[in-house]
Amino acid sequence: MDSIIQNIQGIPLNHYLIFCSVIFAIGVIGVLIRRNVIIIMMSIELMLNSVNLLLAAFSAYRGDASGQVFVFFVMALAAAEVAVGLAIVIMVYRNTKSVDIESLSKLRW
Repeated sequence: MDSIIQNIQGIPLNHYLIFCSVIFAIGVIGVLIRRNVIIIMMSIELMLNSVNLLLAAFSAYRGDASGQVFVFFVMALAAAEVAVGLAIVIMVYRNTKSVDIESLSKLRW
């Protein structure tokens, strides 16, 4: 375990910040531009994973496990989001035969 922490601390923290910022920006662009619900959900997962990586890096640099515990809770939230989101996507596909966001306007009352 100590060798993993030493390997993480061997990389400057700025590199983690830049890398996670780029991944998060790609996720935001994917949410804003794409119209496919599955792609949007994957982009949200990409944003959550970039935050998880940054939390783990900060946790390793501080030598405190609280960041890693928080990563566990974010991963549990992401799994719940995927389960509920996939169920919604399946029901939308059954009703509209499409997973496009524009087809969701047909589901209004």
